[in-house]
Formats: sequence, structure tokens, C-alpha cells
Amino acid sequence: MNDSRTRAEAFIAAGRPGEARTVARDALDTDGPDAGLFLVLARAHMAEDDDDHDDAAERVFRDGLDAFPDDIGLLGGYAELCARTDVFERPGRRARGEEISARLRELAPYSAELRRAEEAGKSVPAVSGNAVSERRVQAFDAARAFAAAPAPSHAADQAAQWAARAPYDRRLAVLAETTAALAAPGRAWLRLLLCRASEYRLAGTALVVLFVVLRVTVLPVPYGVTVAVLVLLSLPDLALRRLLRGARERGAARASDAVPSGTDDASASDGSGPPELPPVPRFTRREYAFAGAGIALALVAGGAAYASSLAYPHYEVVAHDEYRGMAGYDLQDAYNPFRTMPGFAPAQSVARVYAEKGAAPDAGAAYLVAVAVGDFHKAREPDLRGGTVFETMTEAAGTVHDSWEAGEGPYGGWMQCARYTETASGTPRGMCVWADKGSLGLVLFTAADDDREAVETTARSVGGDFLRPADD
Repeated sequence: MNDSRTRAEAFIAAGRPGEARTVARDALDTDGPDAGLFLVLARAHMAEDDDDHDDAAERVFRDGLDAFPDDIGLLGGYAELCARTDVFERPGRRARGEEISARLRELAPYSAELRRAEEAGKSVPAVSGNAVSERRVQAFDAARAFAAAPAPSHAADQAAQWAARAPYDRRLAVLAETTAALAAPGRAWLRLLLCRASEYRLAGTALVVLFVVLRVTVLPVPYGVTVAVLVLLSLPDLALRRLLRGARERGAARASDAVPSGTDDASASDGSGPPELPPVPRFTRREYAFAGAGIALALVAGGAAYASSLAYPHYEVVAHDEYRGMAGYDLQDAYNPFRTMPGFAPAQSVARVYAEKGAAPDAGAAYLVAVAVGDFHKAREPDLRGGTVFETMTEAAGTVHDSWEAGEGPYGGWMQCARYTETASGTPRGMCVWADKGSLGLVLFTAADDDREAVETTARSVGGDFLRPADD
């Protein structure tokens, strides 16, 4: 019976709970009730980390306690199962856990079983099949081993010795493989990342937040730079994850192959076993502190980005009665190029043409200027960049020879320009449309043989004459 229990425990430690259940049930059917076999059968169910298996484990614990009501192992295992149960999903089980813990405290107040039961609700179940738990247990064990050892090689040697004493123990095998991989030359940075993961992530978050804040305040850092920094910061973490995954796979295979096939004793030949590794906390106070700091930084970045999304440059419209020696004619009522753009409600706008004094404005006008200012921060970029104004004007202008994106307008934002020949008069002209979150503008002017740069310069100059930053 002891041999069967040893084999079943070895299967659990190796991450093969199904085979452990088979061995334990066969032994119970053959040899009759045994507290140790009930316990190992229940733990084999718990190792699946599944609701149905947890229900089966509870039934096994109840059957075992019916036969052995004061067994410390069964009481401790049952209390541990109840402590790991979600109070909202299984409130009855959590309530029964309090009664079991009270009984255990009465019978064995200083026992290891009671200590494990009390820590179960705050620790990660070290079971196979739960990738999150496996990664956390692996990282916790390895970081603890390197912190306690005088040198990385010493940590790897000690973990190897422990694994040799219990070759079927999956957790020890994974620890041995992990420390051996991280202790190799050239892995100092990965060891530092493993042991200081919270600090690294906080520093990375702070750097990304800095780029976001700079972009939305004083320095327009391109989003591509921020994304590149984020990718570069992720590379060491990805390398560490890959290394840890390989160590887990090797450790699992090594422990599984070491499980005794018969009734051989699975313990070390010299009778000395490895120390019991401590439970792994779900989160430490240090992790909570760094996570809180990271959340605070993320809120700062989010607040800055949100404030920036609401902000817009404030301008005032400067309407000239005369401009560059030419007379101005107000066409606000007759023509508004921004009327066709839905969702825009200008606070101020002007639309004027300028022609030689005494000349009819519709015959040989040198400039047509239309500007609008207001809160356009909700305007989507495609609405502006693919602007109805530009499309409408180029379709009606005449024969377009060239059109291009000119970059920033007079006060930032963007600008599109075109060169065309006016249909009615055959006059070569230039046209530019600009927009940012505080202004929209259109400039038409005579441009005989001007190149792109000359057209852009003229448009920026005219636009700047009709807009000025407002005093907030």
C-alpha cells in the first residue's frame, strides 16, 4: 500500500495526475480504505485545476474523513481545497472550509498541514496544465534560488542536487533546468530581468508614458518612435519567456521519465530528500506596489492624451479690407467653401476675393481667401485630409496639372495643394487647403510658372496674414 501511495505521489509530482488516480483507485479497491491513499487520490484530482475534478476531490475527502475523521493529512488537504475555492462560485465549500480549518487547528495547531491550508488562498496552485501558474511558480523558484546563492553557478548546482534526490518531482526538475539555462555565460541580463521583472516593467512603462506626454505637450514625438521603443523593450522579455518555456518542457519530460514503473521506492538512495519548496504567493506586496505605480503612470499618460485630444489651437480671423494693394470683396453670404463639410461649426469665418481696385471681382481676381476658426478637435483626420473642400474645388477649378500633399500648414496640421489652369480665363493658378484642430483655410491665387515650393510658400504667407494666435 505504501508502494502504491509512493508511485501515485510520484505521478502527481511529475505532472501525470491521471495515472496517479489510477494507481490510487486500484490500491483502494485491492487493499481497502487508507487515509494516505484517499489523500493522494484527492490531490490527484486537485492537480487538474478543474471545477469537475475539484468536486470529485471533495467527494474523496468526505469519503476519507468518514473513515478517518481525525486524520491530519485529510483535514489539511480538504481545508486547502476549500481555501482555493472561489467564494462566489462555491460559497458552501468555502463555509465548510472554515469548519475543517477550525478542526485542524484544534487537533494540530502547529502542523505543516495547517500552515499550508492557511497559505493556500494566498498562493498559486503548483499544478500542471495551468500555464499561468506554471510560469509563476517557475519564475518564483528560480528568482529565489539566484537571490539565495552566492553565484549563479551555485544556484544551478544546488537545484541539480535537489532534483537528483527526487527525480520525479516536476517542480524541482523545472527549477534545475531553469537555473542551468540562466546560469550559462551571457545570460546575466536575463537573470536580472527575471529577478527584477517588476522594476523593468515599471521603467518601460515610465519611458513609454514619457514619450506619450512629450508628444501631447511640448515635443511632437512620432507615434512610430513610441511603438519602436515599446517593441525594443519587449524583446528581452520575449527572450526570457522563450528560455523559460524551453526549461519547463525539458523539466516536465525529465520528471515524467523518472517516475518509478513498479513498486520501487521513488526516493533518493541515500534516504535524504530535497527540502520542501515554499508556496508561491499570488502577488507580493512589492508587486502590488510596482503595479500600482504602473497604473498611476498609465493614468497620467491617458489623462495627458485625453486632454490633448480635447485641446485645439485658438486663432482669431484677420479680415483685410485691402490686401497687398488690392480691394477686398466679402463673399461670406454668397460662397462658403466649408459649408459642404458636415460637423464643422466655425466660431469665426471669412471668405473674400481680392482684385485690382476698380476691377470686377469675378474677372481677374488675384486672391480668394477663406478661413474658419473654432473647435474642430472632434473632426476625424480622414474628414480633413480627404476633405470635401479640396475635392470640390479641384473638380470645379479647371484643368489640374499637379496636386500634392504639402505637409504642415501655417500653424501646423496639414496642407494639400494643386496647380491648375482656370477654365474661364485660361489663367494659371495655384490652390492650397489646410486644416488643423483649430482652423480651416483655402487660398486661390494667380501662379504663372510657380513650382511646388513657390505655391506652398505663397499659400502659407497668405494664410498667416489671415490668422493669428488668440490670447487665451
